[in-house]
Amino acid sequence: MASNSDRLCALKAFDDTKAGVKGLADAGVTTIPSIFHHPLPIEHTDHEHHFTIPVIDLAPATGGTTTTPSKRAEVVAAVKAAAETMGFFQVVNHGVPKAVMSEMLAAVRGFHEEPVGAKALYYGRDYGRPVRYWSIFDLFQSQAANWRDTLIIDTAPELPPPEEIPPTCRSIAPKYVRAGTHPA
Repeated sequence: MASNSDRLCALKAFDDTKAGVKGLADAGVTTIPSIFHHPLPIEHTDHEHHFTIPVIDLAPATGGTTTTPSKRAEVVAAVKAAAETMGFFQVVNHGVPKAVMSEMLAAVRGFHEEPVGAKALYYGRDYGRPVRYWSIFDLFQSQAANWRDTLIIDTAPELPPPEEIPPTCRSIAPKYVRAGTHPA
């Protein structure tokens, strides 16, 4: 078992590569590095769990002139309940056309497929930057790192200038944001 200082050194070395978990996969790792190992024991149960993913319908809250404060409060309460009980949910009737969502997903996928050097320009843990790429937001706080890379483009109060947005996302990001804030 590695000491806390060994683990911190391994986390820093991983973070300093700015390559993320995609970089590990591209490098052909054949074993999962210890920073990703969850401490044992992992609790198992023989009970089957059946659940449904909560679906949050934004239509009542985005109904234009028919929206009332009580409808908005109901949607907010549903989001709060789903987040607290399940930790995730699906949103429907958000106003973003499927084609725009698909294009945005393809652009983000394209970003993650870029060479490390291109992605490294955006790598960092500075929450003040409107565009940031990192691997595992709580890398230095969690007991075990999650196998995940993230690209964040803050869109509020406004979209960052085009030159700050990765080239793969530059043309679709404004369209995606407009579709989400001004649904048809």
